[in-house]
Amino acid sequence: MSFDGVFTHAMVDELKVGLKNGRVSKVQQPYKNEIVLVMRANGKNHRLLLSAHPSYARIQLTDIPYENPSSPPNFCMVMRKHLEGAVLEDIQQIGNDRIIHFTFKSRDELGDIQNVMLIVELMGRHSNLFLVEQDTKRIIDTIKHVPVSQNTFRTIMPGSTYVNPPYQEKINPFETGNIKAMQELYEEKEEVSLQQLIQKKYQGIGSETAKEIAYRSEGQLEKIKRVMESFVESIDSKNLKPTLTTLNKKIFFTPIPYLSLNGESESYATLSILLDQYYQVKAEKDRVQQQASDLIHIVQVELQRNIKKMKKLEKTMQETEQADDYRLRGEILTAYLHELHKGQKEATLPNFYDDDQPLKINLNPRSTPSQNAQKFFSKYQKLKNAIIFVTEQIQITKEEINYLDSVSTQLELATPRDIAEIKEELVQQGYLRKKYKKNQKKQKKLKASSPDKYVSSDGDIILVGKNNLQNDLLTMKTARKSDIWLHAKNIPGSHVIIQNNNPSEQTISEAANIAAYFSKSQLSASVPVDVVEVKKIKKPNGAKPGFVIYEGQQTVFVTPDRELVNQLKGQK
Repeated sequence: MSFDGVFTHAMVDELKVGLKNGRVSKVQQPYKNEIVLVMRANGKNHRLLLSAHPSYARIQLTDIPYENPSSPPNFCMVMRKHLEGAVLEDIQQIGNDRIIHFTFKSRDELGDIQNVMLIVELMGRHSNLFLVEQDTKRIIDTIKHVPVSQNTFRTIMPGSTYVNPPYQEKINPFETGNIKAMQELYEEKEEVSLQQLIQKKYQGIGSETAKEIAYRSEGQLEKIKRVMESFVESIDSKNLKPTLTTLNKKIFFTPIPYLSLNGESESYATLSILLDQYYQVKAEKDRVQQQASDLIHIVQVELQRNIKKMKKLEKTMQETEQADDYRLRGEILTAYLHELHKGQKEATLPNFYDDDQPLKINLNPRSTPSQNAQKFFSKYQKLKNAIIFVTEQIQITKEEINYLDSVSTQLELATPRDIAEIKEELVQQGYLRKKYKKNQKKQKKLKASSPDKYVSSDGDIILVGKNNLQNDLLTMKTARKSDIWLHAKNIPGSHVIIQNNNPSEQTISEAANIAAYFSKSQLSASVPVDVVEVKKIKKPNGAKPGFVIYEGQQTVFVTPDRELVNQLKGQK
């Protein structure tokens, strides 16, 4: 489901009820394309999220906590200057399009009243936020600057005049008396489906909404006017039923249940709560990708380099298995030197290690028999020495691959707040260099943050490390020796601690589910999880962060359950 004009219409109505006449207390810009306005309205604080993200553009109230950058971006500073303390006078949708005007009244530095508009355009990759002077339409600033060279229709830069996007002559279904019978709009020459016809004639109707109206009309043109009027009335009645529907492994969000989406559905109290549920995982993963793209690239490059190195080492190790063969040929040549002469390309001699069976030995004709024998001994010695070196390198490379694999898994499972610690870890391990700006003092080493906290059905505390710094601190420092430690068996994942020396089977099962969920096998149907007392965990000297060894464990099998994990996270 896209955030179409119908959903925008319903959301604007919801925001009017919750925010109108509210005052802006804070302006935050946690990410490149998103602004959060903290507003005081109706005796409560609200967090209004305005997103110009190319894939997840939307407006909504949100309860999701966002991490703010250490220094605010320039657009955020401009927004603070003009909007902090401002009162929201009105919210208007332009037609049934995905353009929303937030009108604010505030005072400038001299105390004079100024009216500004925050215009949100939800248009896919062209989405944008504009701060505009209401009277003159002068653009104060935009979250995305677009020069004339990229948009010949209008200039999207500070100081230019705001121009509405190109207007499409379509019918606004929410204007009273504006809904016409589809027969009046249908042209015989148009060879399009009923769904496409609805989208073509009505403003702000997305594909899923058009499909729903066509479905309710039973594919008949003459029924569309009545169905559209009924549909619009259900949206305008304020008696919505925000619904999340899962169908064919896809998730759809709608303001009311859509009959055409015949899947598993769940309802929510408000549209904003619905969007928090829908976007939390999607948007968070995208933010991690944005923030950690460099880290992901570095880890993948290093991982591939070590995998190639391992293949070469394994090939060399196979060659070392021929060492004894070189020694044997050298000894046979030495025994029969008196029968050989320089210039021979090969010699067939009795192999006294194999009942004097004939053994063909290739020779270098430019070397003497003695020199040929010495070359075989040299190759033997070289390969024998290589065995020690290659064995050591294979072990080191294997540890490196396991470590990088664990970091890669942590990046896949990370939340935005985990990225800084993973980056610090990569700096400590020498994969990244610490960057310092001019005149910037050297910062102290970043300390590991607290692990995530969960509560089992029995009330036991379950702690989860989300990166290797947390894992080491949790297992080797925080946990008591009598606590129970869990980890997905033989795969990268989080360290999990049950703070109880005798937890119930239910608690162990729930903790194992958490360990499986925060592992590389998160999507697997059955994940083995090792369970052992903390006192049996050891960290070898010089081992990579997060790496431990243990014995005496029990293994349980679980299926990762996201809903269960979220439920345990929310328990008090």
